[in-house]
Amino acid sequence: QVQLVESGGGLVQPGGFLRLSCAASGTIFSIASMGWYRQAPGNERELVARVFAGGGTNYGDFVKGRFTISRDNAKNTVYLQMNSLKPEDTAVYYCNLRQPYDYWGQGTQVTVSS
Repeated sequence: QVQLVESGGGLVQPGGFLRLSCAASGTIFSIASMGWYRQAPGNERELVARVFAGGGTNYGDFVKGRFTISRDNAKNTVYLQMNSLKPEDTAVYYCNLRQPYDYWGQGTQVTVSS
């Protein structure tokens, strides 16, 4: 039993920033990796960033240094700092936990618009 709760989404102007948080509860393995995916209407879900238990990270090609993922293992929480946001970043952002089964949060809406 795992529950993921995302927070931090909202409406921002182009060039703005947001910090997403995802708190995991339940039985969390120490080797679990956590990540963020996003899905815009009509598009496939795509990887934004992933952070592994040891601290290593992996990012989608579109990030280009704008986003940073981090985690607090003691709190079972993962963060996504998003800077220089663009309209094409608009999507529902989902938190993911892999251990090795996939668990998903409900998603948080990020809208980048003037």
